Amino acid sequence: MNRTLSRLQPLLRAMSTSATKPPLAEFSTCEISDALIKLGSPHGGHLPDIHMLSPSTTASNVRLCSRAYTVQMMLASDTSTPKLSSHFVDTATADSVIVIDAPPEAKSAVWGGLMTAGAQARYATGVIISGRCRDLGEHRSLGFPVFARGHSTLGQSPFTRPSAVNVPLLIAPQGPGAEFPAVRVEPGDWMVADEDGVVCVPSALESKVVELATKGRQVDALCMEDIKAGKGVQASFKLHRGK
Repeated sequence: MNRTLSRLQPLLRAMSTSATKPPLAEFSTCEISDALIKLGSPHGGHLPDIHMLSPSTTASNVRLCSRAYTVQMMLASDTSTPKLSSHFVDTATADSVIVIDAPPEAKSAVWGGLMTAGAQARYATGVIISGRCRDLGEHRSLGFPVFARGHSTLGQSPFTRPSAVNVPLLIAPQGPGAEFPAVRVEPGDWMVADEDGVVCVPSALESKVVELATKGRQVDALCMEDIKAGKGVQASFKLHRGK
């Protein structure tokens, strides 16, 4: 009997989570970015160049919408910053998405298949990495959402190490386009990720983003109807968007 209940726990957990789906989960990352721009955000919450690598690169029905559990990674050569007493996966909270900021110069991964197994055991919903992962096949076979800048054959050690959890992260663009504003991710902020990319919604703006995203969806539906009817993009935008 206990073994049966143990096997059912992941399913029961998924059912519980889906029953309490947050309002932001109804909207795409594009709709949310549009709303944040209207609220004065210079970056629309967008974390550039972080893409879905698991469960596939084209899974259009995959969408993360969870509060951030943040992890700051450092170069292993940095001896001036603190070291964690526990593995950061072991302290992740249920229903959170793990958000990792790795040093931009690191070419090694900061996430692998064993970490995915550990995160699933703690009912984390996925991982978003400003950096690299590895073991793509393992993440995909486990159906675990992984969003990252890229991947590597190299593991975390001896290149990087975690330095802090549940701290604010300042995630900046890398390479060309680095003048794009950095995004500050606070622990507990909403992270939404889908095939278009990743956005961060500050907790304080959640209700306003939902309100504006709802209005934006209604306006876009009217534009789509008119454009399909042959009324033209410019005329439809002017009529419904006012520009």
